[in-house]
Amino acid sequence: QVQLVESGGGLVQAGDSLRLSCAGSGRTLTGYAMGWFRQAPGLEREFVAVSTWSGGNLYYADSVKGRFTISRDVAKNTIYLQMNSLKPEDTAVYYCAAASSYRGTAYKTYAYWGQGTQVTVSS
Repeated sequence: QVQLVESGGGLVQAGDSLRLSCAGSGRTLTGYAMGWFRQAPGLEREFVAVSTWSGGNLYYADSVKGRFTISRDVAKNTIYLQMNSLKPEDTAVYYCAAASSYRGTAYKTYAYWGQGTQVTVSS
């Protein structure tokens, strides 16, 4: 079983930056894809960014390209999401997710989830 724990959320102003972290444990995550999704109130969970195991392939939602950067520390089983130039529409609960291989951007294909961390961006 895989456990994922997110940290780093908070309340910031538009234009500020935040860095989210997600630490994986419970089993080796060799080969696993890990990424970030978010969910705003009343909306479906949506894809943000994902990294393949090696970090050689990174995928981003159009809405965050150029502002968010996903990175991975394989030795620590940890991924990060650096969020710059935050906008009020980035406000959501951000979830870390993992799958045994890259599964695309549909959240239903990811088997493992963290508990989520709230990011609130005020205007």
